[in-house]
Amino acid sequence: MTVLVQKFGGTSLQSQESISKVVSHVKNAVERQYKLVVVVSALGRRPDPYATDTLLSLVDGSVPFQNEREMDLLMSCGETIASIVLSNELQKNHINSTALTGGQAGITTTAEFTQAQIKSVDTTRLEKELNNFDVVVVAGFQGQTTSGEITTIGRGGSDTTAAALGVALNAEKIEIFTDVNGIMTADPRLVKSARQLKRATYSDSCNLANQGAKVIHPSAVEISREASVPLHVRSTYETKNGTLITDFGPDQSITGIAHMSALTHFKIEKKEHRDQIFKKLSDTGIQVDFSAISSTGFLFTIPKANTQTAIGLIKDLDCKPPQVIENCAKVSVVGNDLLSGPIASKIADELNEKDIQILQSADSHTTIGVLIHEMDLVKAVNLLHDTFQLSQPLESGVTK
Repeated sequence: MTVLVQKFGGTSLQSQESISKVVSHVKNAVERQYKLVVVVSALGRRPDPYATDTLLSLVDGSVPFQNEREMDLLMSCGETIASIVLSNELQKNHINSTALTGGQAGITTTAEFTQAQIKSVDTTRLEKELNNFDVVVVAGFQGQTTSGEITTIGRGGSDTTAAALGVALNAEKIEIFTDVNGIMTADPRLVKSARQLKRATYSDSCNLANQGAKVIHPSAVEISREASVPLHVRSTYETKNGTLITDFGPDQSITGIAHMSALTHFKIEKKEHRDQIFKKLSDTGIQVDFSAISSTGFLFTIPKANTQTAIGLIKDLDCKPPQVIENCAKVSVVGNDLLSGPIASKIADELNEKDIQILQSADSHTTIGVLIHEMDLVKAVNLLHDTFQLSQPLESGVTK
């Protein structure tokens, strides 16, 4: 059998109109003689009744949950409900379908509740079901431990589920359906001239995702890259081609501009406290980015929502109060071999010329990032998008 994996996010299942679009995509694939595994996220977004955040609100999800095992039981309900709803809708449209939880689909994870890692996928049950049904709808974002405990695998977990199943089943392709038609050269909400990429490499897609682009989860890209299974990012609401992610991408040095907002910048004067501070932040679940050691101390950024918690942790270590700048944003230029030319200096020159202050910077062969004040974000992203002429189609060839 030729297997195709399709993943549909929560907004694709938010209304009867959007569900009908999902059914149309599934039906089209079945008519092309594919056997389908369809991975689904929870229905809609808060305040929709079965969205993950709505379920969490039933137990006051704004504070630490008392029992993470039970938290996973609760959070997994949204995807399980979605799988049954979609399978029933497919059956009503004369498509031979059945629904499975992540554990029933053979996904075994570690026992790190709320942030479990996929250890293995046993395709025995899936292959049996695919022999009897044209479509198997699998609840994303979840699996189970070897002892049978239900786990969730973190936000973005449905993308990861689809990639893991696609690789395990040796699928022809993994299609990620979302509310935008593929990967763009920048966030179209900020940059009106942003252009859709017809092709992108695994590396570029992963880097864009890691630097703030939210079209696809980076772990899904990494899993697919290891097995060279193509990823196809498409819109639920259109029939256009979207973005195909493989080893081959457009023959150009710069692929796109990504950004993160709502960040806080910390500067600590004594380097001796660095390991202690980072350990405390990590133990508290605070994600650190843009870490750098200077001659007088060290720098880092964290999400703005964690600012007061971080200040308290640092104070407990009897450190000198840190220098703190809130309302920052990170803008990243993503591409290939970025250190071979004057790209970093060009970024600095363009921003300085427009009086956009660079608070910190970091570079690598694939990403050059700058930290700026958030009030300059829209201006900076548009400026760099124009500077590197990303609105112009430069995809006459692909790199190999």
